[in-house]
Amino acid sequence: MLSAHQPYEAYPDKIRRAAHAAGATAQVAGGVPSMCDGVTQGRPGMELSLFSRDVIALATGVALSHDTFDAAMYLGICDKIVPGLIIGAATFGHLPAVFVPSGPMPSGISNDEKSKVRQQFAAGEIGRDRLMQAEMASYHAPGTCTFYGTANTNQMLMEFMGLHLPGASFVQPGTPLREALTDAATARAAAITRLGNDYIPIGEILDERAFVNGIVGLMATGGSTNLVIHLPAMAKAAGIVLDVSDFNDLSEIVPLMARVYPNGLADVNHFHAAGGLGYMIAHLLEAGLLHDDVQTIMGTGLSQYTREPKLRDGRIDWVDGPRESLNGKILRPASDPFAPTGGLRELSGNLGRGVIKVSAVAPERHVIEAPARVFSDQEEVKAAFKRGEFTGDTVVVVRFQGPHANGMPELHSLTPVLAVLQDRGLRVALVTDGRMSGASGKVPAAIHVSPEAARGGPLARLRDGDIVRLDAVAGRIDCLADDLDQREPASYDPDRNAHGMGRELFSMFRAHAGAATEGASVVV
Repeated sequence: MLSAHQPYEAYPDKIRRAAHAAGATAQVAGGVPSMCDGVTQGRPGMELSLFSRDVIALATGVALSHDTFDAAMYLGICDKIVPGLIIGAATFGHLPAVFVPSGPMPSGISNDEKSKVRQQFAAGEIGRDRLMQAEMASYHAPGTCTFYGTANTNQMLMEFMGLHLPGASFVQPGTPLREALTDAATARAAAITRLGNDYIPIGEILDERAFVNGIVGLMATGGSTNLVIHLPAMAKAAGIVLDVSDFNDLSEIVPLMARVYPNGLADVNHFHAAGGLGYMIAHLLEAGLLHDDVQTIMGTGLSQYTREPKLRDGRIDWVDGPRESLNGKILRPASDPFAPTGGLRELSGNLGRGVIKVSAVAPERHVIEAPARVFSDQEEVKAAFKRGEFTGDTVVVVRFQGPHANGMPELHSLTPVLAVLQDRGLRVALVTDGRMSGASGKVPAAIHVSPEAARGGPLARLRDGDIVRLDAVAGRIDCLADDLDQREPASYDPDRNAHGMGRELFSMFRAHAGAATEGASVVV
């Protein structure tokens, strides 16, 4: 159904043929859900989104439980699929694991133009026919969406952590090079089993250094904030503890080297053409910001990922990747970055702990102090917007959006509304215990606030009119009311999100979900 995974439809037969050519056999062990936040945004199904990661991990465990395999290939792209597969793969740490991407779709209309059309529709300036025309021109072919959201951040992560073939992440579907890379991934999976002389189980890859490298890649590329939830859950499955402060500390020393939408106008195809991940890894290694002495599916050394694949006589040949950026507006060296830090900040204060991504936010908006408007879901916000109630500077607070309350959905459908208010000259910000990922753009957003309101967190004590200060420079998120701690928290109705669109099946997940700062996981 989904463009990112549509190419995988033909992969089982391709992989079987490639395995036979490598002297091995391949079987489809199982399948996992592959839902899309872009399709479910603003719908009840979005409340299953984060938990789908844990379902994927569970399904992976069941698929591998037959204990008949010498290695595993993991086919996954989008938001929860790759993290869920990693959690499952980590629990089978004795098995070699090769992650196989399918690549981004060709570039359509620019992401900036698409965003403007969505804002015009939210403001009532255009009709649904014009919106549909833009959407069809944006998502027009098999492959991953071309903006740098969670899906493409996942692909970057697998390369920085040594689980893809070098240079494999952003090669488009249906091309000869993509086909050859899939064949080569199959051959590599067969080559690194315990039956040969080059045994590389995933348990030897997923160590502390690999996760540090992944976070460095996240910061240097300006990737999705969803990974601040997923990486701790992934690490926990591998026996490693990651804290929000680890992301903050690494962000402070890792320069922002890329400008890819929503942090710039380019898409991932432009980024790949300008030099891509091989260029970035080479410069980050040279700057001493990555661990080179790591195990990867290619053997020891992340420096192997400075190479890129070339197709010669039907076979892959890895050559040295570019050391010069072909477009300084998209990609820069670590010595001359777009910004000295990665742009992801930890926030703490009397409203709890959270994070903010400021790499796409104008510096003059890094500090917002304004009266709060408090809502219990995003539909209430959109209704207030349509009634014309936002006439001054506002901190929009959307609470009861955490994993315990309703599964911690993305609040993407608020993006056009908040962008319209900001474009009208208002100083606005979002504060929520929900999610707003790497595609969220230019409006300052304090997200993943924990403890969540449904568990009595401070957001449950906020009232309309309270002055809230969001300070990304100082790393603070505070309510300036003197009596916040003395107030009775607003109560959450657990039946509000308990039924419809499959939500009744996930009551146990909501009841036992961990805090967002610890990965919001049920299974680890």
